[in-house]
Amino acid sequence: MPLELSDFPEEVQVAFFMFNLLPDHWEGMSGTYMGKHWNGIEYFLDLYGISDQKTVIYLMKLYEAELVQSKLEEANKKTKAQERRNSGGTNYTHNVKG
Repeated sequence: MPLELSDFPEEVQVAFFMFNLLPDHWEGMSGTYMGKHWNGIEYFLDLYGISDQKTVIYLMKLYEAELVQSKLEEANKKTKAQERRNSGGTNYTHNVKG
């Protein structure tokens, strides 16, 4: 049975909420997921009146590290699968003279 958001302590729920407010950061050329843009975090923490900001940011950074690692592994799997597809077949060339 998968975990529900309500199964986590309040600080973790707040960290997930705040994390989802931040925009994603993608590397332009390769399309690699780089994490979140953290520029606006202070604004959001103040806006929502988060009292234990250090704990919330710590939990957010832990989650971000797991998310970046997961996306990197997913990208590596796709790259390896593409390489297998590209090298799997034999290309035949025919010299036809007419």
